[in-house]
Amino acid sequence: MSENTSSSQATRRPDGTHRVVITGMGAITPAGVGVRALWSTLMARRSCIGPITKFDTEGYDVHIAAEIRDFDATEHGLTKKEARRFERFVQYAIVASDEAMAQAGLDREAEDATRIACVFGSGIGGIDELQSGFTTLLEKGPKRVSPLFIPTMIGNIAAGNLSIRYGLKGECLNVVTACATGAHCIGAAVRDIRHGYIDAALTGGTEESVSPICIAGFTNLSALTKAEDPSQASLPFDVRRAGFVAGEGAGAVVVESLEHALARGANVLAEITGFGSTGDAYHMTAPEPSGEGVTRAMRQALAEGGFAPEDLGHLNAHGTGTPANDATESHALLALCGDDRGRSVPVTSVKGATGHTLGAAGAIEAIVTALSVAGDCVPPTAGFAEADPECPVNVVVEAKMNYPQKVALSNSLGFGGHNASLALSPYRA
Repeated sequence: MSENTSSSQATRRPDGTHRVVITGMGAITPAGVGVRALWSTLMARRSCIGPITKFDTEGYDVHIAAEIRDFDATEHGLTKKEARRFERFVQYAIVASDEAMAQAGLDREAEDATRIACVFGSGIGGIDELQSGFTTLLEKGPKRVSPLFIPTMIGNIAAGNLSIRYGLKGECLNVVTACATGAHCIGAAVRDIRHGYIDAALTGGTEESVSPICIAGFTNLSALTKAEDPSQASLPFDVRRAGFVAGEGAGAVVVESLEHALARGANVLAEITGFGSTGDAYHMTAPEPSGEGVTRAMRQALAEGGFAPEDLGHLNAHGTGTPANDATESHALLALCGDDRGRSVPVTSVKGATGHTLGAAGAIEAIVTALSVAGDCVPPTAGFAEADPECPVNVVVEAKMNYPQKVALSNSLGFGGHNASLALSPYRA
């Protein structure tokens, strides 16, 4: 059917596919537990970066990160057994998902569980358990490796445990595209709903990237900033930028067909009007300098929602604070909108506040973009102070208020040339 019979609201797009809306959101980030903590931190332009406390950084060139500090999973809905058995990336996923599922208000007893999916990814998975397992193997021998090593460490186990927790029996997926993981998971869920394979999904991304091997590897790749001053470390689009700051956390959203949401009387928070996904086919770690692949992803996302580049309200950029990423993304925006318009579109990056949460970033930033379009505003970019001629874009330094938008884009770019762009719009009946 093309309309919901109880409300007569159009629930289908012009091509007959389902409209997809967000009905629940949850987050745990360096700003704290919950979406509210994240949003208030961003709007206040506060940084969550500080000295690494999870391990001794003597001998390391990098000493700062955006950690989730003083986290006790048992204070946030997990049992002691779960806290012992689940790696941090799974714990983070559960905390964020509990918030999202509660806000969505899905009556799981009344729902057809086979029509609700879980599409939840991690770029790296259980890196702490992986490092610990290898240490045990080398120091104590093979018989001392935990029998739970594999199901604790593997990246898909966040999606697996979430589906078990909530009884979700639709497809259970872990889409992995490095730093674009969260966005690609949401995009995959949106496409499944749009074409009628499922009615709803719990989707997002999670990461536990502040660990010795991770920091060492990214440092030696020259990806991390070696700045010692946390306030001068994560500098998206700034001429002084010298690498990203590692962050951790999770973002979760409940997405549904509009038809399904209306039928159960759900509160719709925002609409996902488009999704674009492309590959650079260029380099293992470096983005293709012209940004052509990023431009195509953004163009796809806008077109799927029936929008033109001139409709773009703002860009929530991947904006890592690395020299190559920010220049490439700037070129991509100007190629999308034209030089004059591209220089005026408001651009923001949450990574000045939260650091780069890798596989979780796309989901966390989709939440921020949804709040932005729903609230007619754009949050500022922490860390940015000195413009770079190589990044001739309009970086937001003070929150834009009373700023209605038709559509905004949230970009995520991953090692390997993975580009994802989500188009989000305020919900309109």
